[in-house]
Amino acid sequence: MSTTTTIETISKPNVGVFTNPEHKLWVEESKPNLDSLKKGNSEDLPEGYVTVAIKSTGICGSDIHFWHAGAIGPMVVTDNHILGHESSGVVLATHPSVTHLTPGDRVAIEPGLICNNCEPCLTGRYNGCEKMQFLSTPPVDGLLRRYVNHPAKWCHKIGNMSYENGALLEPLSVALAGMERSGVKLGDSVLICGAGPIGLITLLCCQAAGACPIVITDVDANRLSYATKLCPRAKTHKVDTSLSPSDCASAIISTFGDNNNKKPRIALECTGVETSIATAIHSVKFGGKVFVIGVGKPDMSVPFMRLSTQEIDLQFQYRYCNTWPRAIRLVQEGVIRMEGLVTHRFDIEDSVRAFETSGDVKSGAVKVMIQSECDG
Repeated sequence: MSTTTTIETISKPNVGVFTNPEHKLWVEESKPNLDSLKKGNSEDLPEGYVTVAIKSTGICGSDIHFWHAGAIGPMVVTDNHILGHESSGVVLATHPSVTHLTPGDRVAIEPGLICNNCEPCLTGRYNGCEKMQFLSTPPVDGLLRRYVNHPAKWCHKIGNMSYENGALLEPLSVALAGMERSGVKLGDSVLICGAGPIGLITLLCCQAAGACPIVITDVDANRLSYATKLCPRAKTHKVDTSLSPSDCASAIISTFGDNNNKKPRIALECTGVETSIATAIHSVKFGGKVFVIGVGKPDMSVPFMRLSTQEIDLQFQYRYCNTWPRAIRLVQEGVIRMEGLVTHRFDIEDSVRAFETSGDVKSGAVKVMIQSECDG
């Protein structure tokens, strides 16, 4: 006997996008399998869970890194592993215990599953959960599948929002966490290092927050051009990689213009690259802050005495918490408009080409979206 309420017959086979320790990438059948989805098997859909047909999934830099490098710090790909954690879709089936979602609801999926018992969970900072299972971080399989079973409490209703914007709520959550912890305020001068997807969404957030002036940097002129399309009042600076961090910082400071104090109060570092972090430290004013959003190598050097003598705060973040409802409001009200971020779209069956495009700096890709035509 079925333990679920289902919107319609599920007919297309479930597939996922896999990588492995040999850095291969392929698409093949994945769990939950078609038979269990059709039956609404309680073993595959536990209490509190729903089945979601994934419609859009963005490729994140971490997905590329797990594919190419096989690891990010201590998180290592040791077996066949499904990628993807930026996803939205439509609810197909619900366990009877779920009352706030019904089949047909459009949802964005928050990919972190927490224990609800440790100190970070109990104090509201659940991104630090000591038993976190973050989908797409080994060994926990990700969301790049046609169908997934997921706890209903981490499926956020998005109303009539597009599935692409629903998928982009995940990187928007990263940017919002950075905005909150860095303390960017109206009128702050802000430097954004890196014009990748996180940097560009952070730019949109700084624009909405009233930061001014804003300078965004990158090594790629095309991405900087893209940044000015998203935020025309932002100033851009193409990084000369032959310069030392201190000389690069001097060039960046000149980009801020002839205001009384040209140095930024806050630098939002979105690359995780050692030289970029050092440049940000040399750029900010006395008493300023360098806030690192990007993910970098396990160990790196920083200009310690510059931090010390200038009383510069160096701060970091790890993912996000309690951001999704706010992200949904910002997009629904048109405060943050992310439609221009998606440059390439591929069907899930063509995911290998999607990853190759996303990982190729010559492709001009900003955000690559994988779409799935499925039930719902």
